[in-house]
Amino acid sequence: MIDLDRHAAAVSRRRRCLRRWFERSGRDLPWRSTRDPWAVLVAELMLQQTQVERVRQRWPELLDAFPTPSAMAHGDAAAVVRAWSGLGYNRRAVALHRCATALVAEHGGAVPQDRAALEALPGIGPYTSRAVLAFAFEHDVAVLDTNVGRVLARWHGAALRPADAQALADRHVPRGGGWWWNQAMLDLGAVVCVRSAPRCDRCPVRGTCTWGAAGMLGADPADGSAAVSSRQSTFAGSDRQGRGRLVDALRVGPVADGTSLADAMGWPGDLERARRVAAGVVADGLAHRLGATFVLGGAAAAQGS
Repeated sequence: MIDLDRHAAAVSRRRRCLRRWFERSGRDLPWRSTRDPWAVLVAELMLQQTQVERVRQRWPELLDAFPTPSAMAHGDAAAVVRAWSGLGYNRRAVALHRCATALVAEHGGAVPQDRAALEALPGIGPYTSRAVLAFAFEHDVAVLDTNVGRVLARWHGAALRPADAQALADRHVPRGGGWWWNQAMLDLGAVVCVRSAPRCDRCPVRGTCTWGAAGMLGADPADGSAAVSSRQSTFAGSDRQGRGRLVDALRVGPVADGTSLADAMGWPGDLERARRVAAGVVADGLAHRLGATFVLGGAAAAQGS
């Protein structure tokens, strides 16, 4: 366990400097202007593995279509998948629909303020539950994503184990400052303490960073540290690309099994692969078979509509 008591002065300085920097340089993101728990939850699920600028454009549209959990739950998953077009990782759309359904069935359409209750919802893990608590309810909990994990590892000067990374993040949160601290940490990692060529000359807390103080010599402490993501495998030609192409085709209309399926997925002549990957799309609830065709949305939702 990392003993922050020995570094209390550095922690205090980080808080002061980071708050001043955030007030001056924090990103103007639309979801930061609301404390509506549903709107925050939707934003957080959209932001997983999708660029901020794309979410900035699409978040208001999705909320216009589904302003409450009830509005989403009373429609089918296919409608959410259609609205999700262009955001990638389409299974998140199905998870969001299932989450809305659970909120209506189990919580009267309200987003709970309890971590355990949040993490019992479909598609909600430790990061998202903490983000909802910090950004919607302003609880003093720390969010730990790849950007925050990278900052913490460099501050500490060594790769962190998962428990140490979360503990370090939690102990930095100032009392009553959960909202601004987490937003500032996300911004610091996204625009200053970036993966390659970190902009240390622009860092408001460089003087308290162990790696920065050492001149960034040696291996980057963030490499292999808890919560810090590794580079993704190549997308072009991957199963993920084929899945995305199929879902895009299904948004337009049904796709027949056989040659049409392989063509829609970009693999003409490789029907075996197309059927294998399409089976995964069905298993994830993004599509179902209707006779000899694939149709958008899960079978259960289609039967209930």
